[in-house]
Amino acid sequence: MRQKKFAGGPLDAVKDNIFPILLFAGIVVIFIFSLNNAKESSAAEERRIAEESIRRAVVSCYAIEGTYPESYEYIKENYKVRIDEKKFFIRYEVFASNIMPEFRIVEVGG
Repeated sequence: MRQKKFAGGPLDAVKDNIFPILLFAGIVVIFIFSLNNAKESSAAEERRIAEESIRRAVVSCYAIEGTYPESYEYIKENYKVRIDEKKFFIRYEVFASNIMPEFRIVEVGG
């Protein structure tokens, strides 16, 4: 296998190989951007699933018991809803037992 000899030193080697270097750098940047985008999409999907599971449990409670649950803790205990509370904060507010409670899931640190 033949090796190229660079008479001008390392700077000439970089000049001669600038396209492969830029191509590699571009691929690395695209890869990092894609990973970051996938992470954000995953967090949004996890939040959507958490909201959906709480909403389903709230509606099920109303259908079975005739009143909406008084707290998120009640939902956790009786309807087995599990949400990563280290990652998400659940704000759950009840106005009356016959009005659907308002809840909001907020990403911790977000």
